[in-house]
Amino acid sequence: MDVICALKTFVRVVETGSFSAAALDLGVTQPAVSRQVSSLEAHFSMRLLHRSTNALSLTVEGEQMLPMALRAIEAVEALGETGPPEGMLPSGKVKVCLPAPLGLYLSKQLPAFLDAYPALTIEMTFREEASDLIGDGIDLEVRLGEITDNRLICRRIGWTTAYLVATPEYLSAHAAPVTPDEILGHNIICYSRGGEGRLWTFLNGADLVQVKVAPRLIFDNATAAHRATLSGGGLAVLSHILSSPDIAAGRLVNLMPDFPPARLPINVVYASRRHLPLRVRTVLDFIIEAVRSDALMGP
Repeated sequence: MDVICALKTFVRVVETGSFSAAALDLGVTQPAVSRQVSSLEAHFSMRLLHRSTNALSLTVEGEQMLPMALRAIEAVEALGETGPPEGMLPSGKVKVCLPAPLGLYLSKQLPAFLDAYPALTIEMTFREEASDLIGDGIDLEVRLGEITDNRLICRRIGWTTAYLVATPEYLSAHAAPVTPDEILGHNIICYSRGGEGRLWTFLNGADLVQVKVAPRLIFDNATAAHRATLSGGGLAVLSHILSSPDIAAGRLVNLMPDFPPARLPINVVYASRRHLPLRVRTVLDFIIEAVRSDALMGP
């Protein structure tokens, strides 16, 4: 038995929460995953997982084994050069979670990217709030703003750019704000991430100006806020990914250009592990290159 391979399979079962999900992720059959874990249990003479018809959970021994398994995998991968053998291509599934605007931006580039990697599969979930990476089986997550969870590996890959916008029709009935304090009294459409969004922050040169808004429409999804804004519902702060085409076409007006919305860092986070599988590293490199190729998101 290849102990390291079995340990990797065990870790992936724990991360995904099921034998079938781990098998799909690893590109093998479910019985093969089950055999690997059973062989590992037999090798160490201990039961690592409680199995039922609809759930898996770690035994006490499994909980003790998991951090040691991660360290053993890292140690083996750290021996010599950890790059893949020449000519090896990534395979398996990579689960990525990210905000909707960035997901829409990347979705246009994904078909060409996947053409180069026929054995690679990407499952993309749009989510505005932080996820439980291990519990949800997520390999990579893009988060906006500062990352305070020091248990995660975090890579800053760029910065957001957003605009305060409204439709010409809305502005024909409401005076366009010129400074942040003139926003008060307008109809506000709010894109709220995890309870954020009701305090808008703008730049005045090097200074920050904050405005507490009282939104009439609140969405937890940026694309919904974008559609409501296009319908003339009021003012909104929207990502350049969503709003730039509409500004260029005259469907939206970029307001207060002298007081642009403050930029947020764009981070990719993943579980605290020194080395990533080739499939995950390949997708991570794709995301970084795609973000940095946009001048309005580049570092």
